[in-house]
Amino acid sequence: MKNFKMILLTAVLGIALFVNGCDSFLDAEPQQSISEDVALSTSQNVKTALVGAYALMAGGTQFGGQWFYLPELLANDDEVTWSGTFFPQRDIWLKQQQANNGVVANTWTNAYNTINRVNNVLSALDVVDEADRERVEGEAKFIRGTLYYYLVNMYAKTWGDGDNSSNLGVPLVTTPTQGGIGEEANVSRATVQQVYTQLIQDLTDAKNLLPETNGVYANTYAASAILSRVHLSRLEYAQARDEAHRVIASGRYSMTSDYMDAFNNDSNSSEDVFAIQVTAQDGVNDMNLFFASTANGGRGDVDIEAPHIALYEEDDERLNQFYEDATGATRTGKFDAPEANVLFVRLAELHLTRAEANFRLGTTVGLPPETELNAVRDRVSLDPVTLTSVDQILAERRVEIAFEGGRLFDIKRTRGGVGSFPWNANILVFPIPEREMDANPALDGQQNPGY
Repeated sequence: MKNFKMILLTAVLGIALFVNGCDSFLDAEPQQSISEDVALSTSQNVKTALVGAYALMAGGTQFGGQWFYLPELLANDDEVTWSGTFFPQRDIWLKQQQANNGVVANTWTNAYNTINRVNNVLSALDVVDEADRERVEGEAKFIRGTLYYYLVNMYAKTWGDGDNSSNLGVPLVTTPTQGGIGEEANVSRATVQQVYTQLIQDLTDAKNLLPETNGVYANTYAASAILSRVHLSRLEYAQARDEAHRVIASGRYSMTSDYMDAFNNDSNSSEDVFAIQVTAQDGVNDMNLFFASTANGGRGDVDIEAPHIALYEEDDERLNQFYEDATGATRTGKFDAPEANVLFVRLAELHLTRAEANFRLGTTVGLPPETELNAVRDRVSLDPVTLTSVDQILAERRVEIAFEGGRLFDIKRTRGGVGSFPWNANILVFPIPEREMDANPALDGQQNPGY
């Protein structure tokens, strides 16, 4: 894994395909001082560029933090408090973000930077060694499909909130930006349906192209895990169930015997289907930065409040994650190690997805839903229950994967709410960044409602 980090660092420093700090993602140059033909003219260079895409994906503005903690801030009302001094995150927690919010902007910009890197890789597949070509294509499409899933969920209306074929999604960019940036690079917003069609195709291709094992990089089961999330968001329970079942039935993953053993690991645990790799040399763990106490390397910006603690049953061993720091605030211990990998998707989530889908459909693929629910409960020393309502599974999901980035998506798909805001409130969708609107005339009139 240490070698993985050094390769990431080399890729970022050696082949810089993007210039940070641009006003628009369309201003991101695909190379600095070398031509695209030279940069991607060999198989090794293309593979190095792909590793660089992983590095961008793992940054703090992406899956090193923001794609996970920003939805949690937006989704939580009285369960957490943002006590930090950073105003962009505070505004999101308060549901007061505006189109000029810097965090909203850099999440968007760096997502498209990463997508452009991937598009460049995909455009150069013909020079990749035949033995590696399918894997390279699969990894690139995994990254692109995953990013579009998060983009369309955070910057557009939820699937099913009106007409998916006319609701505006996000700009859909599948070809690389090369050389100078001209007006032809300006892209308007595709529809929600069009974005989902593309990302499902990308992730399905990734599932079919990737091997079963691939070191710390995405494999076929990582693609299935994200596809399971995608289909759950679309209320396509059979597909969500089947993708989750594919991962579980592979036998390659198992839940850790102790709940807290699934967290703060510097290498993937048996439960990690995919994780963002972090070490002292490279990688970013902004979940630690914002959730952990100062004694554990963080800023202590996210306080856990009593209404969240009250969600747990008295004997639930998951309560052991919580502690009081020197300021008297309650913290979660899920992110206490600064150099630990950042959780992306765990097997426990997929068990609960399969259980929920089976219950809703009246099926028993893999396991009866009651048995599966009680297996998750048994790990944390809770007594078995008789399953009579899907709400029991949703309540278990809420505490099992708390603070791991999925709460907002679950609220929206189950048509819940955040405090006084209904699931489809305008404020629960991020604005298209103001600087993007200003730089791209194709977006004229396409800002999200309420901004």
